[in-house]
Amino acid sequence: MDFKDQIKQFAERISSLKENILTEEATKNAFIMPFIQILGYDVFNPMEVIPEMDCDLIKKKGDKLDYAIMQNGEPILLIECKHWQQNLDLHATQLQKYFVASKAKFGLLTNGIVFRFYADLEKENIMDEVPFLEVNMESLRDTQIEELKKFHKSYFDVDNILSSANELKYMSEIKKVIRAEFSDPSAELVKLFTKRVYEGAVTQKILDQFMTLTKRALASHINDILSERLNIAIQGTDAPVVSPVSADNVSEPHEPEVEDTGKPKIVTTEEELEGFYIVKSICREVIESERITYRDAQSYFAIFADDNNRRSICRLYFNSSNKRISTFGANKEETKYDITKIDDIFNYSKQLKESASLYAK
Repeated sequence: MDFKDQIKQFAERISSLKENILTEEATKNAFIMPFIQILGYDVFNPMEVIPEMDCDLIKKKGDKLDYAIMQNGEPILLIECKHWQQNLDLHATQLQKYFVASKAKFGLLTNGIVFRFYADLEKENIMDEVPFLEVNMESLRDTQIEELKKFHKSYFDVDNILSSANELKYMSEIKKVIRAEFSDPSAELVKLFTKRVYEGAVTQKILDQFMTLTKRALASHINDILSERLNIAIQGTDAPVVSPVSADNVSEPHEPEVEDTGKPKIVTTEEELEGFYIVKSICREVIESERITYRDAQSYFAIFADDNNRRSICRLYFNSSNKRISTFGANKEETKYDITKIDDIFNYSKQLKESASLYAK
């Protein structure tokens, strides 16, 4: 059983078991220890997993971390656990203290259902207040499984995780802002819309009027999107579509670009975007990550340098059951490789770096 299947099976067990989990210790046994095992670590091997790790470096005798995952004698992931009914918002400061006392780059706060991963992106050795990845096992998504897989013993690489952690963190925060604005638009957003559509003087009375109009317009827009997607699904297409754009300007698949026939023209999937971010994390060693962009086409997903399709690094062929990735040589010759899953892209890191190095300055 591969990692994806194990995580999905684990998530399915949670709903059926949680009502019988009455204590924090039971939460550890039923949820946390199995999760650590899925990550490939032996919970009974103190060289890999240390339970109740002493954190007296913070000069507060008696403080102990629930689990520390070890690598080469050093902690790489600190895990603080709570009962599954506990609100994690009340407990982040405890993990922060443990983080300062160790050399670990990552911390995990979890109640067995919600998993919040932290790093020290803002200030070294000081845990960020905001997690860069939050996974709710009761609403698990495939993209989140791919991020969790990076913490597996076989794939764990600090630089690889950190390269995507910053983007994940701010993408999450931006999505929260968007949700908040759609739910209850701020005065700044209402004023922006008002100035763009109203030609007269923008008084407080006008703003109050447009506050109501903005709320109704946003709600109507959401309904329109849902209707469009429903119609597309009925026609046999269930994925959103994008027109060619720079990768630095997107975080999620976009709404359909539709031809006169009403049929979607180009489909960019989350799987292709995941592949893009893997390629970006690999090639950042030889070329600045912000120079790596993409455009989607009908038959392939192109990744290149400097927003210039003449500087091709690779192409992803994910539109059929037989997935492939290709790289380009100095003479622009294309070499294709078969892959079975997205993580197989890492098997061609050398070829990808060679392609990207052609455009290193």
